[in-house]
Amino acid sequence: MATESKSLFAKIWQIPELKRKITFTLIMLAVYRIGVFVTLPGVDRNAMAEFFIGGGGGGFLGLFNTFSGNAIKQLSVFALGIMPYISASIVFQLLTVAIPTLDRLNKEGEQGRKKINQWTRYATIALALFQGYFIGTFLEGLGNKIVLEPGMSFRLMSVLTLTTGTAFVMWLAEQITERGIGNGMSLIIFAGIVSGLPDAMGEVANMEQATLLFLLAFIFGIILFIVFIERAQYRIPIQYSKRMVGNVAGDVQTSYLPLRINMAGVIPPIFASSLLMFPGVLSSWASVSWLTAITDSLQPGSWSYILVFSALNIFFCYFYTAVMFNPTDVAENLKRQGGSVPGVRAGAQTSEYIDRVLTRLTFAGGLYVAAVCVVPMFVQEQFRVSFYFGGTSLLIIVSVALDTIQQIEAHLYEANYAALSSQGSESVKLRETEAI
Repeated sequence: MATESKSLFAKIWQIPELKRKITFTLIMLAVYRIGVFVTLPGVDRNAMAEFFIGGGGGGFLGLFNTFSGNAIKQLSVFALGIMPYISASIVFQLLTVAIPTLDRLNKEGEQGRKKINQWTRYATIALALFQGYFIGTFLEGLGNKIVLEPGMSFRLMSVLTLTTGTAFVMWLAEQITERGIGNGMSLIIFAGIVSGLPDAMGEVANMEQATLLFLLAFIFGIILFIVFIERAQYRIPIQYSKRMVGNVAGDVQTSYLPLRINMAGVIPPIFASSLLMFPGVLSSWASVSWLTAITDSLQPGSWSYILVFSALNIFFCYFYTAVMFNPTDVAENLKRQGGSVPGVRAGAQTSEYIDRVLTRLTFAGGLYVAAVCVVPMFVQEQFRVSFYFGGTSLLIIVSVALDTIQQIEAHLYEANYAALSSQGSESVKLRETEAI
């Protein structure tokens, strides 16, 4: 097994394009991690660290800090991280379903999606401006002399710096997606969570041995369960009609339409967490009684938070699957290619059949995502461990790692296929030369 892993690692660096993509991705992630340690002007990072040590980093602030890779605790210029971009993406994906003009743009292909992405970037900057002002006022209200010289000049500097930091992180994520390997937005969050694991492991190192072993076994079991479900597929058999080869009928070709149980990946927990942070952000900025009551009831670990978080996960599983996979288009493509599901008529009936199967799979996937994200909360609350051991963090880490590995494997298969094709063409040329 070790030999296979070693040879696979060696093959990666033998393919120039794949080597370039991985190197570029690592460099961009390194730039992001370096930027986390660049401090916001006019603040005392040590005072903020004392605030977190004193228990002030709980609730939505702790979750926000986890997703930003400790950027909040570090009072970094990247404190907002990728979250405004995620929030803007949520808004435009919802609007794409609700507004026909955006829906038509989305269906126009690459040019339409570029237009929507451009508007998403503008919305990201607008959200970053708002959240940057909130961060400035929030830091002034914490006390502990975190802000050296409070006032409007500090708030404006915070808005300018944090908005610029968010724009830069958004650019890094897009560059990774376009020129690197994997999804840039997910990898940015992945890097932030993984960066905090050493500190989190230090927290549990002083536990009793029996408790520590139980916690590690539980985490290992959750990881195995995530890997099993993420790799699992439901295969719909597809038969292609016989084709005549000369005067002889060809054999019936059979293939499969693979449907994943969780087709939405890590998007549901990221979107759900982002939405549930929003009331906390608003209530910290505007002291309104009903908004404060909502924030208090949606503290991570509370029953209301668990119920709303689970419902949002299931909703976003359905929503994102509907955005990414259209049964009608798949059925039409199969009909044009002469393919059909055994026992089901091509066309509308095939679309209904795929939609029915997909609905059931998505419900199971939604329950799986909700369970993986929620069940560890009870263990987390029982043993008083950090957010890094929560189900959302584990799901993001494992899912992003699996997705990235699958993309690397796809590049390896493509490179091997190209090499075999070139060898085959060279053999044909050699035989033709010998024949002459």
